[in-house]
Amino acid sequence: MEKPTMESALGCGMNRRGALRLLGASGLALVTLPILSNGAFAAEDLLVYDWSGYEIPELHEAYIKKYGKSPTITIFGDDEEAYLKIKSGFKTDLVHPTSYAIGRYRDQGLIKPIDTTRLSNWPDVMSKLASRPGMNTDGHQWIAPCNWGYNSVIYRTDLCQPKEDSWLLLWDERYKGRLSLAVEMDGSVIPAAMSLGIKDPFNMTDAELAQVKDHLRQQRELNRFYWTDPAEIEQALASGEVVAAYGWIASYSTLKKQGVPVAFMTPKEGVLGWIDGFIMMKDGPGKEQNAYDYIDAWLSPETGKYAIEQYGYAHSNAKAFDLVSKDRLKEIGIASKDDILSQGVFLQEQKAETREKYVKMYEDVKAGQ
Repeated sequence: MEKPTMESALGCGMNRRGALRLLGASGLALVTLPILSNGAFAAEDLLVYDWSGYEIPELHEAYIKKYGKSPTITIFGDDEEAYLKIKSGFKTDLVHPTSYAIGRYRDQGLIKPIDTTRLSNWPDVMSKLASRPGMNTDGHQWIAPCNWGYNSVIYRTDLCQPKEDSWLLLWDERYKGRLSLAVEMDGSVIPAAMSLGIKDPFNMTDAELAQVKDHLRQQRELNRFYWTDPAEIEQALASGEVVAAYGWIASYSTLKKQGVPVAFMTPKEGVLGWIDGFIMMKDGPGKEQNAYDYIDAWLSPETGKYAIEQYGYAHSNAKAFDLVSKDRLKEIGIASKDDILSQGVFLQEQKAETREKYVKMYEDVKAGQ
């Protein structure tokens, strides 16, 4: 049996992360070694804890050029998993979380400030990203933002006609059984609150949270399924099983490349924005200089170009946008990087007890309670 290639995997409706999993099963993807115990890889120069799909060499080529190899990269599934594993004693040098999650690492004393003078690409990092709430406090930079993007409603233009550009399309009874929200809490609860006009979706009162719960219960009756993997919703949209769904810009990009007639909405309530970046662990077992060089590789305009072209994600280095064709930027909805930054409702840090309430509420909804 012929082994799948990256091109054939992407052609099957998978995004880059889904393709990497398939290729990994065939022995073609980059092999990364899990850390088996706190000291198992103490001799390694650098240990990185990252999302699936971000371990590929194209995203840190400058590091490989300098050191002749990639660092040891271990994968996590989401921010909650990453944090809990670190809290349990897992040792690594760098973690690549979403920016809203950094406060708990900082407040627990798990990370140390990043000395931006040791990053050659830092002067080209967009200040609007680097200075967002929680990233820089008391004169300390706690995270080096690398990639960012926005999530919204993806819909089939030939099968779905929105009454207006609004998140409420996912509550449209005309499309009962052909709509889809995600399993993830942030991508469902926050847009639901936005669609109801709640002023601060990240710090709702108990009454507002109850209102959102009722709203999500209504959507559950219209929902085809709660998707867990981008490839899953991409395939459902491509086949027409689903006509509108919460989705990532990378999924929109993948579907457009396949020739599927889809649109990526700019809701009147705003798109949902996110920023990922690297934080530096206080007790990392590897070499500090390697950690800085790895972050710097990620901050390079070349890495940014690759992320924009291949994932449809934006990048923190302003120069990266100059390396990408205007047609490609238009295709993924980036007419102006500054406009996108201003129109997004970006995920924000929450108190632990607040987040627990949100998670519990959404789990109840999905369970039919």
